Amino acid sequence: MADHAVSDDPEVQAQLDRLWSLSPGADILGLERITQLLERLDNPHRRLPPVFHVAGTNGKGSTCAFLRAALEADGKTVHVFTSPHLVRFNERIRIAGQLISDTMLARYLERVLDVAEGIGASFFEVTTAAAFLAFAEHPADACIIEVGLGGRLDATNVITDPVVCGIAQLGIDHQAFLGDSLTAIAGEKAGIAKPGAPLVTQRYPDALFPVILDAVARARTSWLAMGDNWDAAIYRDRLHYRDEQGRLDAPLPRLPGAHQAQNAALAIAMLRHQQVVPVSEAALKAAPLWAHWPARLQRLDRGPLLTILPLAAEAWLDGGHNEAAGQAISAFFTAERLHSRQIHLVIGMLANKDMDAYLAPFAGRIAHIHALPVPGHDHHPPERFAAIAARWGISCTAHAEPEQAIAAIAQDAAQADDATPILLIAGSLYLAGEILRLNGQLPD
Repeated sequence: MADHAVSDDPEVQAQLDRLWSLSPGADILGLERITQLLERLDNPHRRLPPVFHVAGTNGKGSTCAFLRAALEADGKTVHVFTSPHLVRFNERIRIAGQLISDTMLARYLERVLDVAEGIGASFFEVTTAAAFLAFAEHPADACIIEVGLGGRLDATNVITDPVVCGIAQLGIDHQAFLGDSLTAIAGEKAGIAKPGAPLVTQRYPDALFPVILDAVARARTSWLAMGDNWDAAIYRDRLHYRDEQGRLDAPLPRLPGAHQAQNAALAIAMLRHQQVVPVSEAALKAAPLWAHWPARLQRLDRGPLLTILPLAAEAWLDGGHNEAAGQAISAFFTAERLHSRQIHLVIGMLANKDMDAYLAPFAGRIAHIHALPVPGHDHHPPERFAAIAARWGISCTAHAEPEQAIAAIAQDAAQADDATPILLIAGSLYLAGEILRLNGQLPD
């Protein structure tokens, strides 16, 4: 899965060009190459600030955002490594709270690539090594590392001594790498478990217990599962959390969607079940409102892309692309939120994603499907979206670019005298990044 990263900065782009010339151009899971690469850099991953390591099919990025929000609310400085980026490659590496600068990014990529010859390291492995090198050379109170793909064989899993590990929601995705069953995927995710670092997870079906227990036993650590060692629930528009240390009453997350409360609770559980980086109760309560994570049910501003829509139009953006994401996003669009309206769906999706499973929860809520390509990637053709639209008895229109889709929705709204159309732009983080760029909303 090539990232097709480009940069407006010539020095960064020069290093990205070098990376493409050295990289095999595909993700090949395994720790041999990243281990060899890091050894040539004097093993920076062994000199990181206390690490919070997070895996999951959905929600791991949001969990990282809540972790960062709580730590920073407590006055801590935090390094963060996440993927993929939406608009700028720099988004992947945050040093002591700030996105890495172009100058620093070019320098760290250059240092890694200077020693990478002959290893065949992937795009993600080189990026991971650059992040670890930067983190090791800059002080911080904590380090949040998001797993890229899977867990057991992910490049980030060279970390041997995190203070705590977490696994967010599990679902079927990346079957070519992780297997086509939830049991196989759970085993791969649980592979991040490490000795002495509690493994904190959300609630999973009983059928997954044996593989997670096996991973925990091999790692000689403890498993702290939601519903057992800790729990959380929404009650009277508040997030109520409890564990053996007591209860915590926090506001609901600013990030939209009921599923974000579970991600916030996971972050709280991870922070409360480690002893290395103390975090105050006040900071834990602040985190749900402080956390920001773009392209996850993000309400878009009235930027350059959307100015032709009616003033009262709602436009939402989400990069989710699997069945669980479809269920969570569709659940957000309740009858009360829609007010008898139906959604104008603007969608582009990679060819290796199960679009039928993703779209199924939206049946009956979509007025029109506007199909888009995902530039630079193999994607589902418009005919596939048209077939689903035909089954639902609605129309589907193919567009070459997002501007055309938005213009079509604006025209339809004008003809129908609809002053409050509601849009959902969805199906791909790559598409989400392009939307943010076109609308002038660069992640910071």
